[in-house]
Amino acid sequence: MDELGRLEALRLAGLTAAADPGMDRFARLVARLVRVPVSLVSLLEADRQVFPGMTGLEEPWAGQRETPLSHSFCQHVVASGEPLVLDDSRLYRLTCASLAIPDLRVIAYAGMPLTDADGHVLGSLCAIDHEPRKWAEDELRDLRDLAEACSVELRLRIATQQIRRDRDQADVLLRASVELARSRELSDLVRRLHRLFGGPVEPSYVTLLLADERGLSRVAHPDDARPEEGAVDHLERDADFPSAQAMREQRTVFVPDRAALADGYGPEAGHGFDSLGLSSVLCVPLARGRGVLMWCWVDAHVLTVTEEAFFTAVAGYVSQAVERTLFVENRLSTAEQLQSAMLTALPAVPGLEMAALYLPAADQDMVGGDWYDAYPVPAGACGTTEPGGTTEPCGTGVRQPALILSIGDIIGHDIGAAAVMGQVRSMLRQATLGDPGHSPAAALAAVDSTFAVLPLGPGGTAVHARLDPLGDRWRLTWSNAGHTPPLLRLPGGRVSVLEEHDLLLLGSPAGLSRRDHVRELPQDSVLMLYTDGLVEHRDSDIDDGIAQAVSLLSTYGDGSLPQFLEVLSRSLEGFPRSDDVAVLALRVTGPPENPVPRPPGRHYSARL
Repeated sequence: MDELGRLEALRLAGLTAAADPGMDRFARLVARLVRVPVSLVSLLEADRQVFPGMTGLEEPWAGQRETPLSHSFCQHVVASGEPLVLDDSRLYRLTCASLAIPDLRVIAYAGMPLTDADGHVLGSLCAIDHEPRKWAEDELRDLRDLAEACSVELRLRIATQQIRRDRDQADVLLRASVELARSRELSDLVRRLHRLFGGPVEPSYVTLLLADERGLSRVAHPDDARPEEGAVDHLERDADFPSAQAMREQRTVFVPDRAALADGYGPEAGHGFDSLGLSSVLCVPLARGRGVLMWCWVDAHVLTVTEEAFFTAVAGYVSQAVERTLFVENRLSTAEQLQSAMLTALPAVPGLEMAALYLPAADQDMVGGDWYDAYPVPAGACGTTEPGGTTEPCGTGVRQPALILSIGDIIGHDIGAAAVMGQVRSMLRQATLGDPGHSPAAALAAVDSTFAVLPLGPGGTAVHARLDPLGDRWRLTWSNAGHTPPLLRLPGGRVSVLEEHDLLLLGSPAGLSRRDHVRELPQDSVLMLYTDGLVEHRDSDIDDGIAQAVSLLSTYGDGSLPQFLEVLSRSLEGFPRSDDVAVLALRVTGPPENPVPRPPGRHYSARL
């Protein structure tokens, strides 16, 4: 007998130990036509019989509408699939010891099978008398006809539920094709997968296992990780588990109940499923050996052909999503490694604190051409003329090295832009180190000349600056090639926008002059260089973005630079960023001769 199929049909019928008007009507018809004191529509569950239809039963059974199997004659009808007709149940070896005789006063019994469309016997329609009785042929004929009519009613209910389930599954497939295609990360894929299921198609547990060099690793749900999962977080490829078997053999594996799990797999599998409170599992391998998708149920489960096709279709959508996600992650990893290699480790400079931030574009799968740079260069000897026309007075004749700062943005947003960015950064360094005065304007002009000769693309923007120690103070010299203006926070919180710039881009025709600009930086001042991704957003004006950056620097610039960069990161969460963001922040902590102790420069990289 297909017990699991029978129990699944019972579940779909939706009847249990509660009154059902239609089933009660059949019980009353039996009592009236066959003229008996008690009539039951009895359905046999795994460990009890229930009476959705009933008339004449005494308390406490009438209120409970169920009995244990020790009180069941219906179980014999289900086991044989044949009617059970007894004139006096006390005289038959099959029933003489049943507790239904003293407790329910079941003496004479006639039970006819109730079946579904597949022939499963779900229970019986039974007539009961409290006295011995010789059942007449016409009484049994009427009971058989009523049982057939009741079976038709059960089949209609089961078919209706199957139609609803198929409709729900079709809805889930439609949503899966849309929802899973939107996932950007594996954790997001698992979150969306869990949200797909509801109603009759919902398993008790869904999990995704990805293949790696050693076997299968679970992708944890980002919002609902279960502590019990840690015991089976990773499986070796040869593990005696259904999921590992599905992976090795590249086929669907279904385990209907706990007994089948114990018979077919090792004790570790049993312990793992017991820890999660699960009994049944369906394992579907993903395409190209990427992993296994598992659906699990707390109770024994019957897998229909339609249901297996449904879960296999969902696994197909998951396979596509995993392929796409891994491809994007691999590209991101390669691109971000390239970007990270090109981002400068900030030097430690007495009297200065530095920190930097890099955020890749939120809606792109590649990094772009934003960069920052910071490195020391030898300072000129005393008595030499500095940018701006000033002459450094002689003291010891040897000065502390100057600091070069730059930030820029190459046009484009792909590996090509990142490669050009690396070349421009190197050219700026070479031009700076090759110029005796280390003039920022001269270095930018040299890059302009290179762009005019080499096919490096449409160019970009940049701010190139030099910071010189001057005894008890620092001097900033900078040149701006069409870039967003630096911000300078003075002690007390007032922020100046250093708007001096040349209206030229890197790559402009050679021969056009660039200018240096000079500003002295007092102690506790903060200089902030940034790319336009910080202040330019879709459907908003760049001037508004700069004003917001000024406000944030004024309000939070007196705290630690890492905390200030976190504030900047959070300020972008409400905007759909389509461009990278780079920020280089510097604070004057004291004169070079007597600097305030400070942490080393910090670099932050994040994906919001």
